[in-house]
Amino acid sequence: MDSALAAAGERRIGWAARAMPVLTALGERFAAELPLDGLRIAACLHVTAETAVLMGALKAGGAEIALAASNPLSTQDDVAEALRGHGVRVHARAGVDRETYYRHIHRALDISPDLVLDDGCDLVNTLHTERTELLETVSGGCEETTTGIIRLRRMAAERALRFPVVAVNDTRTKRMFDNRYGTGQSTLDGIMRATNTLLAGKTVVVAGFGFCGRGVAERSRGLGARVVVTEIDPVKALDALLQGYDVQPMARAARAGDVFVTVTGNRDVVRGEHLAVMKDGAILANAGHFDVEIDVRALEELAVGVHPGVRPSTDEYVLADGRRLLLLAEGRLVNLTAAEGHPAAVMDMSFSAQALAVAWMAREGVRLAPGVYDVPQEIDVEVARLKLAAGGVGIDALTPDQEEYLHSWRLGS
Repeated sequence: MDSALAAAGERRIGWAARAMPVLTALGERFAAELPLDGLRIAACLHVTAETAVLMGALKAGGAEIALAASNPLSTQDDVAEALRGHGVRVHARAGVDRETYYRHIHRALDISPDLVLDDGCDLVNTLHTERTELLETVSGGCEETTTGIIRLRRMAAERALRFPVVAVNDTRTKRMFDNRYGTGQSTLDGIMRATNTLLAGKTVVVAGFGFCGRGVAERSRGLGARVVVTEIDPVKALDALLQGYDVQPMARAARAGDVFVTVTGNRDVVRGEHLAVMKDGAILANAGHFDVEIDVRALEELAVGVHPGVRPSTDEYVLADGRRLLLLAEGRLVNLTAAEGHPAAVMDMSFSAQALAVAWMAREGVRLAPGVYDVPQEIDVEVARLKLAAGGVGIDALTPDQEEYLHSWRLGS
């Protein structure tokens, strides 16, 4: 064990925990109630300080944990070392190749889990395709990303999913705070750390106007950028238009944009024909979970020269006519690769919902049929209530007359 590295990780985790009072309180509750006593959990998550606070809460609840990274470029090696010192089996290292990434997932699954936690569905996919001998013991799982839930719903539709999974990403607290405020702020943080660019006066093209895209668009506009939104969903496109954004197809936006942010959960959102018409110096950043939204292979084929590392997490691709396109974080998650991901105060709510969902699945999973389930509403409400209380914020309560009015169809004007 590298004691100096572990000490640095402890400091980083301690700093994050200061902004995570709800999850810290849940850890104390779990230590008293032991809702996960004797259960084995395999997790594939971003190995960050905030994740470490979640692992601490689950371990306090009695769980034995094996953790792999859901993105090798987001792994904080000091945090991984600190977690090993606390008895968590961590199989992760920053910057590993694809083969090692999946080997780490297999090693996490070697724990023969009762429950699984996933961030992108790679662990669940591996379990269903290569480690099927372990499926009989898995009673349930949790998924925290939009991309992962898309994959899980397809598995469920094809009747391939073998156990119940809670869609933690779909809670109101997760979508509003994590996806909108967390992704919005941390994505721009990553872009600015990598490039030191001034966004005021620039044209930022946001591909996708879900909760994450809204956050990126709002924060970009707040910093003085002109924002163009591209969409495939007419309802979301109309929403963006009525919020004052310019809505265009990518073929047109590609010519006007200075900064491009993909956040769709789909592949090939920025393709070769778009790259071919972009301005000199255009910045390409991805805030979707997997590195398939920007067609990096097409960019490599268009380029006559590549200058890696011209800035931190920034590679410059030179085209035949001399134009330069800047790819951030190799097309991977820019907020977790070029920056530190969401602020801990945001992850406090997301991981608190995750912790409560794990405890709920530990109780209810054996009674549920395979499929994708919403987080029970009472968990979502409890997380919001605890977060408000931690900030000293009070809200109103319904009076008996108001309760009666809301539950009666006989009372009108």
